[in-house]
Amino acid sequence: MLIYAAADIHGKARRIRRLISRIAAHRPDMVLLAGDLFRRRHPEVTLDRLNRLALPVLLIRGNSDPRHLARLLPPFPRLRSIHLSAARFGDVEMVGIGGTLPLPFHSRLGINETDVETRVSGMLHANSVLVAHPPPHGVRDRVLGRFHAGSRAVRRMVDGCSPALVVCGHIHEQAGIGTIGRTIVVNCAMGRASDGALIRYDGRSLPVCRMLPPGQ
Repeated sequence: MLIYAAADIHGKARRIRRLISRIAAHRPDMVLLAGDLFRRRHPEVTLDRLNRLALPVLLIRGNSDPRHLARLLPPFPRLRSIHLSAARFGDVEMVGIGGTLPLPFHSRLGINETDVETRVSGMLHANSVLVAHPPPHGVRDRVLGRFHAGSRAVRRMVDGCSPALVVCGHIHEQAGIGTIGRTIVVNCAMGRASDGALIRYDGRSLPVCRMLPPGQ
């Protein structure tokens, strides 16, 4: 299965056009969006554009997305939130964490770490894809090239469960691929250096991930 993964669209028309262009060029089987999808106003405009992709779209909310996102989705049947739930697409199981786990700077959305870790860790297994907005602490999470600003809760879940793949965003300048043991971490934030990532994964063998530079 070929997955197109992206995060941090922020409702920007140019990023949505780039996303549509990449999907047309690479023809993935599904789209996976790791949060910060909308502007503060009129998220339904972006939801409508995503629904028109004519592909299944699994998503979580980020720190700038509305708390009531799930209530906005019913008119858009191709879009599905996987916040605190497991979703199977083909042979691939994905587990989502919407919002942000506590981070070392201000966020509009926060989730109690203990509750999330308990619920999500129980869903994860060695072949899972964990979708979280912030990266795990220590991997693809440096701010200003110096400070690790990822989530320690996500890191603990990865260390404890060793899922096959983590898909995240949030730290725009750290878009790219890293590893924690056997787990591949893909920060698919869109920005000056990235148009997201292509991930080929069958739910069993090692995921194959490739970042997409802008314009390719």
